[in-house]
Amino acid sequence: MAFDGITVANLTHDLKQAIEGGRIAKIAQPEKDELLFQIKKDGSSVRLLVSASASLPLVYLTDANKPSPMTAPNFCMLLRKHIGSARIISVSQPGLERIIEITLEHLDDMGDVCRKRLIIEIMGKHSNIIFCKEDGTILDSIKHISAQVSSVREVLPGRMYFIPHTMEKSDPFTVSLEEFADQMTHAPMAVQKALYNRLTGISPIIAEELCCLASINPDKAAGDLTEDETVHLYRTLTLMMEDVTEGNFFPNIVYDGDVPAEFASLPLTCFDSERFSSRKFDSVSQVLRTYYSSRETITRIRQKSSDLRRIVQTALERNYKKYDLQLKQLKDTEKREKYRIYGELLNTYGYELAGGEKEFKCLNYYTNEEVRIPLDPQLSARENAQKHFDKYNKLKRTFEALNDLTKETKEEIDHLESISAALDIALEENDLVQIKEELMEYGYIKKRRAGEKRPKITSRPFHYLSSDGFHIYVGKNNYQNEELTFKLANGGDWWFHAKGIPGSHVIVKTEGKELPDRVFEEAGALAAWYSKGRGNDKVEIDYIQRKNVRKAAGGAPGFVIYHTNYSLVAVPSCDFKEISG
Repeated sequence: MAFDGITVANLTHDLKQAIEGGRIAKIAQPEKDELLFQIKKDGSSVRLLVSASASLPLVYLTDANKPSPMTAPNFCMLLRKHIGSARIISVSQPGLERIIEITLEHLDDMGDVCRKRLIIEIMGKHSNIIFCKEDGTILDSIKHISAQVSSVREVLPGRMYFIPHTMEKSDPFTVSLEEFADQMTHAPMAVQKALYNRLTGISPIIAEELCCLASINPDKAAGDLTEDETVHLYRTLTLMMEDVTEGNFFPNIVYDGDVPAEFASLPLTCFDSERFSSRKFDSVSQVLRTYYSSRETITRIRQKSSDLRRIVQTALERNYKKYDLQLKQLKDTEKREKYRIYGELLNTYGYELAGGEKEFKCLNYYTNEEVRIPLDPQLSARENAQKHFDKYNKLKRTFEALNDLTKETKEEIDHLESISAALDIALEENDLVQIKEELMEYGYIKKRRAGEKRPKITSRPFHYLSSDGFHIYVGKNNYQNEELTFKLANGGDWWFHAKGIPGSHVIVKTEGKELPDRVFEEAGALAAWYSKGRGNDKVEIDYIQRKNVRKAAGGAPGFVIYHTNYSLVAVPSCDFKEISG
């Protein structure tokens, strides 16, 4: 993740505008390593969340409040005592360090004006929030770092604050071409790695972006850079730093499908545009809130659905093996007609046999070709004929039985794959309830005991509004697909589905109007997006009026049959904001 010096620069830029000149109204410490400030400025108030968590250090502006403990921790009490109503004089960042320094002005016990410094260090597991006097004397910190913990720097009350030296790293704002070239030349590593190892505040993804902008292979050895390549890379870095200095930020999140893959405060052109998409946000705080909440949501739902996924996957693998075996056995029955013909030919020409032959040659009157019929020399012609008829009848019975069995197994596979697709779509815990109910109904999960209360169904289909104002509904699971198609939709509405692959039913409500071409394209894109073909460049979509869709007799929920449909090719996308209701 790119919580680097550039992201901190973007945060500093936004904080200067949002809280400089404001006054602290409240200070809370919701977690042991987290602070929440309420700041009032120009008649409005904002909240600043600061977390020094080793696993997820964060700084961002938010509207949300968080519950605090009944008794405030000592660090929080100290801050309330000194800066509980202090005015924010300035927000700054030293160089491109991952540090935000907030200078505060307040009245001391004697009523004299004095200043304090609140220093926020966003440095992974070494993150900290340090409260200092104006001269740098540490009053306290949210994490105490003794000499036993760190040989580089003590962070304890009474010690002087200083920024730990970044060994062998240059400041990207001030580095000269000669110094930059020297750093690159003597770096025994790839160019990308050299950039983030030799320059302060540069993350691996920004280093890769610099290489991309300079048209240099990031995996190329830094020592192998030509003079022209070095100069070009340096100028690319300089231009990037000019944007940072001037506040030309582009807070964005790069998505891999619907999963947030990376964020940055500058455009990321190094990602494959066919696979990844980028979304710009109004502020870096919004980026951080969205990115981490999305990641948290996806991680949480993956954990919640892991048991269901395992059940579905196990059942699928078992059915795949069974289906392959059935198809192999079915193929073996294809030679059954041969034995019937052998029996008939022996009944017709068997009088020619003297007895004791192991083989009989005769003309197959069905094909006018000579055929060799294997014989048991111990049996008569009639008995050999009967033996072949018996073999034919056995294979015929096997064929008829396997025909039904393979059909059933294929239907079960299709059903399980549709459930797997629904699990991929699920975004919230309540989306899993109906899926679990379906697995229970079909015997994949043990059914609830008699009298046990059924869970409340709160999940609803996706609801979007097309560019032309038509309502589009997308089912999240088989039960919702069934409900949309056969209850919500009327005969004149349009129905969309990915061709030949598991996916959601998509319904466009016409309200008796004719749909513009654009609506068909948008609904097709949604049908492609909410299908197993999401990762493909293009997906073929079937669409038809709802009146021509029929429920498959005896089929699982959401399984339908239709004829004379239309087709279109859609690029999977979901560019709509979901609406409620």
